[in-house]
Amino acid sequence: MALGLLRRRRSRDAFGAAPGMQVPLPAGAGAYGCEVVDPMGQPMPGAEITVTALDSHRVVARGTTDPYGLFMAALPPGAYSVMTSAEGLTPARSNIDVAAGAVLPPARVALLPARQLELPPPGTWLFDPPHTAIRFIAKHVGMAHVHGRFTRFTGGIRVTPDVTDSQVSVRIDASSIATGNKTRDNHLRSADFLDVERYPYIDFTSNRFVYRGGSRWTLNGTLTMHGTSRSVGLDTTYLGTVNGGYEQELRCAALAKAELHREDFTLNWRSMLARGIAVVGPTVQLELDVQAMYRNAETPTPPE
Repeated sequence: MALGLLRRRRSRDAFGAAPGMQVPLPAGAGAYGCEVVDPMGQPMPGAEITVTALDSHRVVARGTTDPYGLFMAALPPGAYSVMTSAEGLTPARSNIDVAAGAVLPPARVALLPARQLELPPPGTWLFDPPHTAIRFIAKHVGMAHVHGRFTRFTGGIRVTPDVTDSQVSVRIDASSIATGNKTRDNHLRSADFLDVERYPYIDFTSNRFVYRGGSRWTLNGTLTMHGTSRSVGLDTTYLGTVNGGYEQELRCAALAKAELHREDFTLNWRSMLARGIAVVGPTVQLELDVQAMYRNAETPTPPE
């Protein structure tokens, strides 16, 4: 079990702190510390560190580096795997042995640029419905999470020679919402929520691809739902291209996520609570798990 992050007081040997400052250790514990630097050798704040026990595979410590790229944790004696990661860079992994009463010499972890996957060739790519999912997770007010999806949608990607000018468009049939509970689904389709009779579709159209490093992109665009349009950024991980699948056509894949606030789309949860309606909370986590097929004269129609 993790003994927690130590206060960032270090000896001269451990990160060059002032003389006389010591690392406080709980009884029977040891300590691990590291300095994380970027590809230019500069300290990297906010890098994620995960320490996992090799015998039980349990995460015993997790945290982020401070403004100087430093991290330290007190650990029970044992063998551990340490994973260091940061957006747009290749994760680094190492194994350590921690002994009671010992402070390991600080490790210097240099993160390297992530390998960039080959981008899809320019052209039109159509969503393949059997291999694409549009899911959401919403907090059930005062209780657990509601997991759902939309079962009917169309979409495509227009990839341009300059990928940042590419465009994604998605149209979702709002009435196809499914959470595994018929009564709840009917309520979500009603005027209290999506009001599918007045607003049958949910649309997203991107206007810019922003490269974040490695395989990470942000798709900035406009989401229109319940008669209201808002600017939304989809945090997207590009998963690459492959020849395969239905009749061995060329396809690409990506995973996109966003957090939506229902009040941004005039879905007023407070007034619903006042009326005794408690179905889902004020925020919704949206996820698009997409496979798209390259469209040309020989591209087969995706199966239903």
